[in-house]
Amino acid sequence: MLAHLQEWLELLVRWFHVIAGVAWIGTSFYFVWLNNHLRPPPREEGDVSGEVWSVHGGHFYRVIRFRVAPAQLPETLHWFKWEAYATWLSGASMLVLVYYLGSDGMLLGAGSDLSKAAAVGIGVGALVGGWLIYDLMCRSPLRRSPALFGLIGFGLATGLALALTELLSARAAYIHVGAVLGTCMAANVFFVIIPNQKIMVDAMIRGEEPDGRLGEAGALRSLHNNYMTLPVLFIMVSSHYPMTYGHAWNWAILAGISVAGAVVRHWFNVRGRGQQNVWAWPLAAVAIIALAFVTRPPTVEAVEGDVDFATVIHPIVQKRCTPCHARETTWPGFNGPQKGILLERPDEIRDQAENILKNAVTTQYMPLGNLTQITPEERALLGQWVRGGASID
Repeated sequence: MLAHLQEWLELLVRWFHVIAGVAWIGTSFYFVWLNNHLRPPPREEGDVSGEVWSVHGGHFYRVIRFRVAPAQLPETLHWFKWEAYATWLSGASMLVLVYYLGSDGMLLGAGSDLSKAAAVGIGVGALVGGWLIYDLMCRSPLRRSPALFGLIGFGLATGLALALTELLSARAAYIHVGAVLGTCMAANVFFVIIPNQKIMVDAMIRGEEPDGRLGEAGALRSLHNNYMTLPVLFIMVSSHYPMTYGHAWNWAILAGISVAGAVVRHWFNVRGRGQQNVWAWPLAAVAIIALAFVTRPPTVEAVEGDVDFATVIHPIVQKRCTPCHARETTWPGFNGPQKGILLERPDEIRDQAENILKNAVTTQYMPLGNLTQITPEERALLGQWVRGGASID
């Protein structure tokens, strides 16, 4: 019962995380699109620096942007912050529920010498340290050179991915890299963008001229958030694709997909400013095709002849799979069959034959982190049994 309630709690938090993330990303994409499509108004309008006309849902809209701020504040001023806060808080809750309070196998790799407390400390330290380093870079002269800033930032993120894949399980490493980027994005809103906007608004209330440099600093952080969005979105769904984080070069796979996502985001951004970077899409396409080739399934040695289920396959499954896929699991930290998949009775194993082929033989993602130490020979036997018809007679 406790395991069932925990699964429902995870479901609700994940659902909330997705909803909040959609709201945050939607507003982020819209405002970057808006800034990129603003053009000078045909007639001078005081402090107005740009306007854009659009049509949506049967209505016409005209949006204007001021160089710094309007001469007088409106009665109602909308702030965009809770989307970011809700996304980060729900994401952090998922991190705690699934990895910090969940099974050791979710957080630690096979054969890891780390204690769970040490692994949690590494994860939390990555979140805090990642933000501090990024914030320091944003306050340094590096902020004046976008290309150099991006290159150094990418190098640091890739180094972090490499280090975490050595210390944590591959899946946990991916999630923590995404959490570091997400923390930087949310902290940009909490520590820079919103406080700067409040200072500017307070200055206007006092009848003073707001400092435009505060708005520029916030705009820079907002642009950084925009470029980090697609890599973070990929990491959010990466747990469904073990061919990426389960690969021997998982850190490099993550780096390549992140670059492809950032390049696509850059194309959208510059296109809105009237620039046609024709190289962006071909570059991203080539990168994804190359990654698909690199992550192709490893070759499993063929086994000749029929493989007997009772004397060969069933013992392998009981030893390597059933500890986590039983009605009463025996692996520490797992409560109930993982993903609801049962691999105890012969008919249950037969019904999951295609999943066994995909996850234990082709992608070799299962067992999770190879906690039960399945051997290449055993994977080959499983593959031969499935391809031979998955008979249990």
